[in-house]
Amino acid sequence: MIDDHRQRILHAAARVYAQHGWRGATTRRIAEEAGVNEVTLFRQFGSKDALLDLMMRECSRVEQDAAFPTEPVDPEQELLDWVTVHHTALVGMRAIVRQMMSDAEERPDAANCATHGPSAAMAQVREYVVKLRRHGWITESGEVSPAEVRAAATMLMGAVFADGMNRDMMPMMFTQPVPETLRAYVRIFLRGVGALQEPARHAARTIECDSPSTTVPE
Repeated sequence: MIDDHRQRILHAAARVYAQHGWRGATTRRIAEEAGVNEVTLFRQFGSKDALLDLMMRECSRVEQDAAFPTEPVDPEQELLDWVTVHHTALVGMRAIVRQMMSDAEERPDAANCATHGPSAAMAQVREYVVKLRRHGWITESGEVSPAEVRAAATMLMGAVFADGMNRDMMPMMFTQPVPETLRAYVRIFLRGVGALQEPARHAARTIECDSPSTTVPE
């Protein structure tokens, strides 16, 4: 029952915070939204600040139902699947993220929570590039510098974040459907890091198999 109360209060705090921000998310509003009294709220969390801090930390952990494979097989589709999950999660929590960003100057910890998910996601993208290089999808001759990889990852995640946060408010900037737009982001990213259409070792084998025999018949 205690865990049920905690989760109910945390979810209520997220809804109230998304609508009213830090100042407007009073303990009374949160308790009413959760269907509990304020005494229960204070008993569980101690204070409003402690409750909202925990709520922000929980919300900053973007659930990743999709993960990159150990060995890339289809980089475009794998990255598209991953980006789609991330984008969907951002859209689901964008009201809270907007409030966090609005409260950032007054409460720097809110900005840290708002950026935790995207920062962790960008680290995963960089790790995926390492896998692409390791398994021959990025060759030495076409390899880009570490700085360029970081820039490409930043641009990809920045585009996905901006799309998730602003598509509803700025439809003139996002005129294509989400699936088409996300695929375009992915393709631009893969070109930016020099990814091949197929791994170099597979391409080499194809050339060997297709090349004509050099033996001259008698």
